[in-house]
Amino acid sequence: IGDTVQILEKCEGTVCTVHYYGIFPSSYIHLKNAHVKNKGQFETVIPVEDSVITEMTSALRDWGAMWKQLYVKNEGDLFHRLWHVMNEILDLRRQVLVGHLTHDRMRDVKQHITARLDWGNEQLGLDLVPRREFSMVDPDEISVTELYRLVSGLHAVFICSLSGSRDTHHLFVHVKSLMNANVGEELEVFFHIYDGRENRPLSERFFVRLNKSGLPKSPEKTERQCTLFVDLGSSDLRKDVYIVVHIVRIGRMGAGEKKNLCSVQYRRPFGCAVVSIADLLTADSKDDHLLKVYFFTKCNTESEWNQIHENIIKKVNSRYNLCGSNTGLAVALQLLHGDIEQLRREYMVLFTRGVSITRKLGFSDVIMPGEMRNDLYITLEKGEFEKGGKSVARNVEITVYVLDIDGQILKGHVAAGSGEPGGDEYHSLVLYHNNGPRWAEQLKLPIPVDTFRGSHVRFEFRHCSTKDKGEKKLFGYSFVPLMQEDGRTLPDGTHELIIHKCEENTSLADCSRYLKLPFSKANLPSNNQTLKGTKESFWITSFLCSTKLTQNGDMLDLLKWRAHPERINDSLSKLKEIDGSEIVKFLQDTLDTLFGILDESSQRYGLKVFDSLVHIINLLQDSKFQHFKPVMDTYIESHFAGALSYRDLIKVLKWYVDRIVDAEHQDHIQQVLKASEYIFKYIIQSRRLFSLATGGQNEEEFRVCIHELFMSIRFFLSQENKGTSPVAVFLRTFPAVYGELLKIFTVREVAGFVRETLGSLPTTLHADCPLEAVKLQCIAKTVESQLYTNPESRCILLPVVLRVLQAHMQEQRDLVMCASILTSIVFQSQMCVELIVESLLGVLLRTILEISNRANTDDLTNFRFSSVCVLSLQGEFVACLLALLRQMTDRHYQQLLQAFSSKDDLRDFLLQIFTVFRILIRPEMFPKDWTVMRLVTNNVIITTVLYLSDALRKNFLNDKFDYKVWDSYFYLSVIFINQPCLQLESFSPSKRKKILEKYGDMRVMMGCEIFSMWQNLGEHKLNFIPAMIGPFLEVTLVPQPDLRNVMIPIFHDMMDWEQRRSGNFKQVEAKLIDKLDSLMSEGKGDETYRELFNSIIPLFGPYPSLLKKIERETWRESGISLIATVTRLMERLLDYRDCMKLGEVDGKKIGCTVKEMYIRYIHKLYDLHLKAQNYTEASYTLLLYDELLEWSDRPLREFLNYPMQSEWQRKEYLHLTIVQNFDRGKCWENGIILCRELADQYESYYDYRNLSKMRMMEASLYDKIMDQQRLEPEFFRVGFYGKKFPFFLRNKEFVCRGHDYERLEAFQQRMLNEFPHAIAMQHVNQPDQTIYQADAQYLQIYAVTPIPESQEVLQRDGVPDNIKSFYKFNHIWRFRYDRPFHKGTKDKENEFKSLWVERTTLTLVQSLPGISRWFEVEKRELVEVSPLENAIEVIENKNLQLRTLITQCQSRQMQNINPLTMCLNGVIDAAVNGGLARYQEMMIEFMQTKEIKHSSLLHSVISQAHILEYGLAVHEKFVPQDMRPLHKKLVDQFIVLFLFLSLLLFFCVPTSPRTPLSIPLLSPSFCSLRVWFHLGMQ
Repeated sequence: IGDTVQILEKCEGTVCTVHYYGIFPSSYIHLKNAHVKNKGQFETVIPVEDSVITEMTSALRDWGAMWKQLYVKNEGDLFHRLWHVMNEILDLRRQVLVGHLTHDRMRDVKQHITARLDWGNEQLGLDLVPRREFSMVDPDEISVTELYRLVSGLHAVFICSLSGSRDTHHLFVHVKSLMNANVGEELEVFFHIYDGRENRPLSERFFVRLNKSGLPKSPEKTERQCTLFVDLGSSDLRKDVYIVVHIVRIGRMGAGEKKNLCSVQYRRPFGCAVVSIADLLTADSKDDHLLKVYFFTKCNTESEWNQIHENIIKKVNSRYNLCGSNTGLAVALQLLHGDIEQLRREYMVLFTRGVSITRKLGFSDVIMPGEMRNDLYITLEKGEFEKGGKSVARNVEITVYVLDIDGQILKGHVAAGSGEPGGDEYHSLVLYHNNGPRWAEQLKLPIPVDTFRGSHVRFEFRHCSTKDKGEKKLFGYSFVPLMQEDGRTLPDGTHELIIHKCEENTSLADCSRYLKLPFSKANLPSNNQTLKGTKESFWITSFLCSTKLTQNGDMLDLLKWRAHPERINDSLSKLKEIDGSEIVKFLQDTLDTLFGILDESSQRYGLKVFDSLVHIINLLQDSKFQHFKPVMDTYIESHFAGALSYRDLIKVLKWYVDRIVDAEHQDHIQQVLKASEYIFKYIIQSRRLFSLATGGQNEEEFRVCIHELFMSIRFFLSQENKGTSPVAVFLRTFPAVYGELLKIFTVREVAGFVRETLGSLPTTLHADCPLEAVKLQCIAKTVESQLYTNPESRCILLPVVLRVLQAHMQEQRDLVMCASILTSIVFQSQMCVELIVESLLGVLLRTILEISNRANTDDLTNFRFSSVCVLSLQGEFVACLLALLRQMTDRHYQQLLQAFSSKDDLRDFLLQIFTVFRILIRPEMFPKDWTVMRLVTNNVIITTVLYLSDALRKNFLNDKFDYKVWDSYFYLSVIFINQPCLQLESFSPSKRKKILEKYGDMRVMMGCEIFSMWQNLGEHKLNFIPAMIGPFLEVTLVPQPDLRNVMIPIFHDMMDWEQRRSGNFKQVEAKLIDKLDSLMSEGKGDETYRELFNSIIPLFGPYPSLLKKIERETWRESGISLIATVTRLMERLLDYRDCMKLGEVDGKKIGCTVKEMYIRYIHKLYDLHLKAQNYTEASYTLLLYDELLEWSDRPLREFLNYPMQSEWQRKEYLHLTIVQNFDRGKCWENGIILCRELADQYESYYDYRNLSKMRMMEASLYDKIMDQQRLEPEFFRVGFYGKKFPFFLRNKEFVCRGHDYERLEAFQQRMLNEFPHAIAMQHVNQPDQTIYQADAQYLQIYAVTPIPESQEVLQRDGVPDNIKSFYKFNHIWRFRYDRPFHKGTKDKENEFKSLWVERTTLTLVQSLPGISRWFEVEKRELVEVSPLENAIEVIENKNLQLRTLITQCQSRQMQNINPLTMCLNGVIDAAVNGGLARYQEMMIEFMQTKEIKHSSLLHSVISQAHILEYGLAVHEKFVPQDMRPLHKKLVDQFIVLFLFLSLLLFFCVPTSPRTPLSIPLLSPSFCSLRVWFHLGMQ
């Protein structure tokens, strides 16, 4: 259901269809409108519907089958997620089919659909779908370069660098509560950003009111709890930038006063908190912070209120009380990045629920056009007041008002900060009894621009009494006007205001009375000594942030130039000194002023106006003002009216250009060139306005001026004697001029300007010249410009572009930019393919090869970017190459091949392009899911190869035959056919059908081409026998019948030519077997590969075409014999293939292939061992062959790598090779045996020279035994349980010899990596039948101890450990594993009494080491060891260890005495599990029960006492001075141990006193103890 069929015929309720041949009931068929593409065998039926619907339908059908498999595989999580997505897609599909969606809604739905489709394809490992505007693209209908950009997600010019972080940052603050404060009064909390380096605030304040419980007073209004500190620059995210919080309480004067004393409330200091903004940089999400608050407790510290945050930052905070651990201000802080509009999209919820905006003091780093702001910030700094006849200082409160020109109070224009609406007035803090208060309170006055003139701010000062009435008494006021008479606003900075005396509110009712008075001491006339001498003053700091008002008089003078024409010259000169933010605020007015001056006085002020215009244009290049460029563009298009300005602008610009070469200082000239884009815009627009006004007069004069200007430009560009900076500046701006010139000149004229200008650049610049990179950037902008898109101009510009591009690619410079330019060229220049091929094809191939070689060798020194970027860069060039080749026609290929001047050049080209094609076929060339890109690549490759094969036949055959070119061609063809992306059998039916419909089976096409080329070789076929047998055999393994029918005759041809040359098939046979062998070892995949191999058997068996050909030949018998030989080996090769699965280590591969190896496979196994550096196993393997030979003179034929020689000579060679490998594997004892055997042979032949060499080799092996250290290997038992393991492993157990330094954990991890689906069993018990029969994989791994066969050497005293170590770990058949367990009731006091040991002994089929690191367990034995036997064994092992260490110490083999020290300490002062005392208790108990083995235990203990005494004596001799205290402690503890042993012998041993006892012989220091012991015994 759902398959698309094409109806051929309809008859009585049934239809006959193609694609799925058959007859269907007509009711099963739903008719859809469609059109047929590519009619014929591979036609495609495309429904006439939205491509998104088609893709959804196809995807859902493919997903459906895979979704069910997820359930079968028990991948529940993905199963359920995919189910939800499929249902969601079905619902969206219905919406699209109904067609009732608006255009915007349809776009959103399609975007959602494609996102879901991409997600599902990625999760299921399906192919990436390239799309454009939500619709799948047809690879045949778009350029390969565009396809590459789509699949790689690069829709713009590829820039191989990490994108920089966003420069604009914002701080989100959400105030939650003041925890555990218990204030009982309302609070005001003020936040601001503070610069600790410059000691100034960076932002205005955010203001939050808290109730008496410490919670927000208006919880329903989130904008009063949350704010966004906006427009922070990257420079603001420093460690010395802080979030400062000031907390003010609203209540009584003193925090502890009684409520009935006073009903008046004051704003009083309460606390402060500080946190560094750098601490938030690591927080990715909104984090809750509990800010530590420092509280005021005494009034005498209030004088520091203005600097409390500075003291906290400097950690001078001992005078303040820090809140407890659970007390503080709970806030959420989060740092956000990006512009504000981006945040509105990403954090929509944040803005919809309400958040206040807290601005920066001043403009942000980037000023946006249209931004309206008119904020005046007033900071109440400090005051100096007299006592006023009082005995104590005053409690001063300031009330702030803003009044307009009429003296009316402006409502709502006094704000304490963002978050709360502005009020009519503001009351300052009251600092207790302080005549010099310092408030440092910032106010925001958002006064409208039209109200600013005539407005003023009034500050009223009142004394707050602490008496019962708590009255606030006015005693003075200050004021400050906001604008001066000339229109300038109050200048930024600190102002010392005059305090005028006033005790009645009525005196302030008429503001006109006091506005006549002086307001600032700075503005007082010199004769007014009365006010100057007063001690009372009030200081404020003002700061204006306005987009409409200015404080700059020079700016006002320029804008009012008509009122003061005498100041024009000075105003133009001072324009460069005016702050840029002032200029952009009045950009249009300033430009009108400049062009007005130019129109009226061009002769007098033309140069200065031009310089001023250049300054403004370059000002907009600054990142802070770059967003004002559209404002200037709009001005030029809509408001500019200088119709005559073009003449002066051209004249002055030419005047500057003509002086570039001779100018000493070029800084200003560079500024002029940098502004050339907008200067041309003004020139062109001015000329257009003039033409409209005059009907096109003076056209020829204008053209002549432009031509003369460009002649001057070309002259200065062509000069080499000056610096390159002006040239570089001009080239950066030149491409932007093209579009302006096109508004007046024709396309050909502008293209001519550009070609001649770029062509005038000197071509002899050295490679390291920075101008070369700038020139390339200019070329890049040129090919992306509007001018280049026109075919007429493109043909004019392309030669210049190609010349520059070729030079850079040849020198491997600026390849990223070259890739971008080449992409644009190839994409747009379909009509100029011939020119591009001639100029760039060769250098493009070399570039791809160079990048590939460097990427493979990790040599990226010349690229200056990462390997990931190198691969992307390589992909860009590859896409360009493919696009270029796809555009080439028969004519282009003919011209290309005829253009080579010699056969050598053609040969080099073919070798290059074949090598590049092999690179393109590599799996790592494109990501795994880029199937569309791979298919396009293969289609281009096979098309190109078909063209090039003809050149190969014509130029490199017969007497001109070139083996290297033909070999490269054949290898490319074989690799092409074997690509995974072309193996259609492994794809789903729908995917296979799509590929066949679009491209056909490209493997068959290439196979036919191989056969055709092979037939043309003639006698040169012998050059490829037997080299090409393996590759062609690999092609034959592809399960494609048509491909096999094409390739099989080639094998007959090979056999025929080999028979003619050699008279046999030996080479063919050897190569064929080796290739089959290597194909197995590559592990091409489980059942699939088995089926492939089974299908190849008939190729050499009853395959009609091949057998018929053989039967006709004279060499029929030998041919059939060859087929029989190969067929006979097939089963063994299949078994071999099974054990050579990908991902398994060499050891296990080796261990499972040994049993049925012929001599050939003995050597194969030997080679595998050498590759894995298993030199000991390699020696044992080669010894298998050596043992087949005898010391005879029988001649042996040439075989494998052995020459024709006698059996004696070959055995001698094998002996020497094996000895060498035993030496490398440090198994010198085995090498000595072979040396002796060889020496006997040399001696029997009287070959004394070789005998001498052999004895010397034998002696060197003895020296190595004594001098070199050997690592002791670990052995591991591995059990493979479950039906999921291969048959040769299933439910079997093996013992493996581990690698050097490999311990249990590492070995276990290695095994789990080899079997990723296996489950590691956590116990060592034998599994039950449930595990054996489970449909899973279980691994049971634990370490085992080798049991040496020869105990004689190990038990003999005086034998060095270097010798013993060989016998401990070689020729091992049996291994042991002990598992302790408790039998019966566990004794809590002494667990050793019930501690038994289950001992498992494993016997292998062969000893380790051998021809493998793995051998199967043949027999297992299980015994239980009693506690007594276990104790005896433990003590005897410890005795052996002690003897060894004492011997090493005495013989000076031990450089450090620490091992002996630790061992003695471990025995004498044992602390684990109760130590030796537990064994002694157990021994007493066994003696009392007269256990028969007690005498063995007793003798072991007595022997240990002897050894310990002797060890202590040796230890005393060698112990260093710093360890003497430890030695004394060991001696003292040994005496106690000796006493216990003596008592034990006296009371528990069932012998008479006369029975001689072997007791320890103590050193002289123990004489008294020994005497006491003998007395006790008697």
